[in-house]
Amino acid sequence: MEVILRQAVENLGHPGDVVTVSNGFARNYLLPRGIAFQATEGNKKRIAQEKARLEQAEAQRRDSAQDIAKKLEEVSITFAARVGEEGKLFGSVTTGDIADQLAAQGFTVERRQIDLHEPIKSLGVYRVPIKLHADVKPEIKVWVIKQ
Repeated sequence: MEVILRQAVENLGHPGDVVTVSNGFARNYLLPRGIAFQATEGNKKRIAQEKARLEQAEAQRRDSAQDIAKKLEEVSITFAARVGEEGKLFGSVTTGDIADQLAAQGFTVERRQIDLHEPIKSLGVYRVPIKLHADVKPEIKVWVIKQ
């Protein structure tokens, strides 16, 4: 049976794709959950309109993320921390700390958007990427200095 996907389905396709699946998979899973439509001419037109609307909304989100990214590229955050031997911090600088500092400067960024793989545990200057959008990832400077 041919169906038109409304959502991305792993190992099957992306929204708007026309795919051929078994009758049981379509009837029992895809169609009842609203994940796909049967591939009729009317549904193909409906999906084309929905896809155009989604692309326009995505373009607006990308543009707004790029505007915020330009402002974030200029941001520099400084943390004063107590330091032990060899420049190692007592504690660490985490994504939550960075999000709080950005909020104090007027930027609304959730901590899960901050792409810090592990907390910062030593002195120095770090470039930390922030995932505002799939295509937009500005980097901010994070300074960790001795208290």
